[in-house]
Amino acid sequence: MLTPQRLRLLQRERERQSPRWEQFDSLIAAGAPMPEPGFAWALYYQVTRQPASAKQAIEWALADATNAAHLRQLALVFDWCGPAMTPAQSDRLAAKIERFLAMPGPAPGQDVAGQNARVFAAIALADRLPDQANAVLGEIVQKWWRGQIVPQLGSPGNAPRQALPRDQRYALYEMLHALRDNVKIDLRESAAGYFKELPLAHLTGHYPAPFASAENEFLIPVYLHDGNPDPAEATMSRAAGLAMVAYDTNALESQLLQGWLMRDRFLMRGSLGAVYEFLWANPYQPGLNYDHVPLVFHEPFTGEVFARTSWDEDATWIGYFDGRLQLFQNGRLQTLRAGAAVQPMQVGTATVASAPARDSAKFHVQNADSQILFVLGLAPHSEYAVEIDDQELEFLDTDAGGTLQVPTSGSGDAGVRIRLRGASTKEPLPNAIK
Repeated sequence: MLTPQRLRLLQRERERQSPRWEQFDSLIAAGAPMPEPGFAWALYYQVTRQPASAKQAIEWALADATNAAHLRQLALVFDWCGPAMTPAQSDRLAAKIERFLAMPGPAPGQDVAGQNARVFAAIALADRLPDQANAVLGEIVQKWWRGQIVPQLGSPGNAPRQALPRDQRYALYEMLHALRDNVKIDLRESAAGYFKELPLAHLTGHYPAPFASAENEFLIPVYLHDGNPDPAEATMSRAAGLAMVAYDTNALESQLLQGWLMRDRFLMRGSLGAVYEFLWANPYQPGLNYDHVPLVFHEPFTGEVFARTSWDEDATWIGYFDGRLQLFQNGRLQTLRAGAAVQPMQVGTATVASAPARDSAKFHVQNADSQILFVLGLAPHSEYAVEIDDQELEFLDTDAGGTLQVPTSGSGDAGVRIRLRGASTKEPLPNAIK
């Protein structure tokens, strides 16, 4: 991940004594317990070339890292601290990485983080074991990614969520960086449509109000678990956003995401987040005002819908993801049970409703001028007959998540009726649907 350009930027941040460097440096200097010690100490060594930090990283890798869950960090220590290792240490660590790499890989299509670690290990050992490294990378790129993940990104149901879970987006982008920087493979090319919108899907999939932790304020990504937000999840969500921007800095979507991320109040200061903040954040990269992000975002690859009344922190927000509907209003989060029927709710320029059945539904939409109606919970990738008062019957398709997008402009107060079109016929539905 440390291309010459990125390493120079980090070293200049040290020279300038930037806030991100000072936070990272203070944690290391104070001996703060680091959740990912090999990663933190090895990065510190790369920036400072101080032997003491390399010594700590190497000793941890040889002694304390005892299972395959540490494989990614072992690979980083081997790569970043190589100049500080003796030949004996290098041989021992390489053998340890090779042993963990030879273990069976994660279940195909389910563990992005596991494949990320295997990519790092294979690249780290490429000079010593070129044939094995090529075999591992070929299996990941050809069989796992192109053969299993990519086909799911447009298949019925919530396959993209299952293939690329939201909470593993950081691992995904870290893997994208490693493959592009080392073997010139851009995994996004085989799923360009999905990745083009992902930065905005990531941005809009956060609640409006920030969450104050003991370390700093966080913007909280959507979640379905009980209880309060998890700062660790928020940390890795921010890290994912920073890595997205670093991967494609020129894209409009990345520049909007950059404008949303580069607010000093959300700079990560904890022992987990400070390392990622220092590694990926680039405050010199231009960003666009995130107020220009549409108030309504629809992701057809997943069926997700995120809508808000404004970009203020007290905005009302509606989100549909993972087959569940949430409402965030007046600082409170409400999650509806799966399959619950919801009457049309207006948020900003969108009206959101869920169908009580997958084959038909009726709605009454008020103030529908210049609006879009999103009907949730229908059959994925299916054709529906849609009739709006005083308008002609038309046929529209649901997306991969079973979301139907119905334009309702020109109807100030209208009834909307939908019905699943028969799979075996293309004739218009009879007037009985009225």
